[in-house]
Amino acid sequence: MLRLLACLMLLPAAALAQDRDRRPSHCIAIAEAPGLEYVRKASYRAPLPDEYTVRLSYIDHAMFMLETAGGLRAVTDYVGFIGAADLPDVVTMNRAHISHWDPTPDPGIAHVLPGWSEIVGEPVDHHLDLGEMLVRSVSTDIRSRFGGGVEENGNAIFVFEVGGLCIGHLGHLHHEPSAEQYAALGRLDVVMAPVDGGLTLDIDTMIRVLTRLRSSIVIPMHWFGESALQRFLAGMEGDFLIERRDDNHLEVSLRTLPSRPTIVVLRPAYLTEPE
Repeated sequence: MLRLLACLMLLPAAALAQDRDRRPSHCIAIAEAPGLEYVRKASYRAPLPDEYTVRLSYIDHAMFMLETAGGLRAVTDYVGFIGAADLPDVVTMNRAHISHWDPTPDPGIAHVLPGWSEIVGEPVDHHLDLGEMLVRSVSTDIRSRFGGGVEENGNAIFVFEVGGLCIGHLGHLHHEPSAEQYAALGRLDVVMAPVDGGLTLDIDTMIRVLTRLRSSIVIPMHWFGESALQRFLAGMEGDFLIERRDDNHLEVSLRTLPSRPTIVVLRPAYLTEPE
């Protein structure tokens, strides 16, 4: 408690006022108080070992399914088809390209979260608390679809707080986040990052972003063939361990996070209901 009070006394008044307005996020709380400890109890549809384990399934392109022990399912950059599987409970979308959103999502999906505002240039501010999972957004800019300009706040980085983990999906990121955006993201234990090297960020900038985030697990996405993936992996070697899997899914919890930052390469595959 004394350590917490000492940290708060060092914060400027403006920062404290901003914190009072900010809705709760344990990812941000930890990132802003590095001396404090955050205490937690220590294939698709298969039972998860405990309530603090999350399954991440790489479906295609930039689509991942996050699945909780309670059966809650969220899909990122949803395009309308995930395979022979039931509808998810939550979908997030970005519209820099049609391969990241569905113009007519199924009305049976309970929560559809677009990464853009109906008012062009305005940021979205999603903060969906489903008990077992909190989904929030941090808006970023995209290159304009109508020329060489910039569409402010046209993309969103979505953060999923679940099982004590902070899991981020960078969407169709077109620029390095600002200091304010990094602060709004907070700590990310796991991050899904586009590594195509051109349509989103160039490889050097993406490496800089991921080196700053220093997430325990980085899952490459949005790569168009082995050569693009290899360029990214070559740039990350040394600072990050590289682990390549033949599976499309990964089960992760706070206690199973690697001790050294690791890139985990998954192979995308559409989902099928178990027999």
